[in-house]
Amino acid sequence: MNNIFKGRKALITGGLGFIGSNLARRLVELGSEVSLIDSLIPEYGGNLLNIAGLKDKVQVNISDVRDPHSMRYLLNGQNYLFNLAGQTSHLDSMKDPETDLEINCRSQLAILEACRKYNPEIEIVFASTRQIYGKPDYLPVDEKHPLRPVDVNGINKMAGEWYHILYNNVYNIRSCALRLTNTYGPHMRIKDTRQTFLGIWIRCLVEGKPFEVWDGEQLRDFTYVDDAVDALLLAASSPEAKGKVFNLGGDCAISLKALADLLIKVNGGGEYSVRSFPAERRRIDIGDYYADYSLIHSVLGWQVKVPLHEGLANTLSFYRQHLMQYL
Repeated sequence: MNNIFKGRKALITGGLGFIGSNLARRLVELGSEVSLIDSLIPEYGGNLLNIAGLKDKVQVNISDVRDPHSMRYLLNGQNYLFNLAGQTSHLDSMKDPETDLEINCRSQLAILEACRKYNPEIEIVFASTRQIYGKPDYLPVDEKHPLRPVDVNGINKMAGEWYHILYNNVYNIRSCALRLTNTYGPHMRIKDTRQTFLGIWIRCLVEGKPFEVWDGEQLRDFTYVDDAVDALLLAASSPEAKGKVFNLGGDCAISLKALADLLIKVNGGGEYSVRSFPAERRRIDIGDYYADYSLIHSVLGWQVKVPLHEGLANTLSFYRQHLMQYL
């Protein structure tokens, strides 16, 4: 895989965000010419601090994926598109569905049209989400599970994913999608819950404050960001991935209460309280979820390398050093 990216041009939408910046760092190490697109809209997670030490090694474009003229220009000549930009808050999607539609659905179609017209040789990996499954009928959830999103964000992400697969199948714009689960690690958003609840838990622990666990019995799985980056690179470099969707997952399924206990153990102290779900969140909650990721393992050879306890320790260590920069 290392030689495939050397000297090749890679464009990352949402490139100043959590996963995008970690991916950029890896691509630079692999010898790619890396360009980043990010709107730096405060609610969406982009942060120039995420590329500290990388600024002279990547090209940064402060632009919005909703701008078709900008995207047409930036896509020209690129070998790879890692399409990570998105509105990630489920609650925000219910309060402001039009903005979610623009970012997660309409702009995805515009990006694919720009690729079809001006760069049909590009290879695309789309960051989809496990949210599109909705409430699971069975566990673990595989890619054959029915898709029944429970919120506006899930519906728009599902449409964005299907556009990518459609353009692969009809126009041979080589695309695939990864259905991400709870991704965590250094550079994740910790100032609110727009990206993941785990960010707030980590922030509270580092600040020496108690955090809240809602319900506590629900099961979840978690992917460390380095493992997610591995999957993105494998998907981009493997002809077998084209036209397919793959689940990502973690090394275990764990209840939220057990996760909180593990986090406190890894941290060496801390406390939390258990409370019931707020009504506005309960309406769009999916219950237990953990993925069957045997398909990406069998087709691309992806596997979880970083166990949960190690990933949590790495993340806590990062924010002990950089907390103020992420508030």
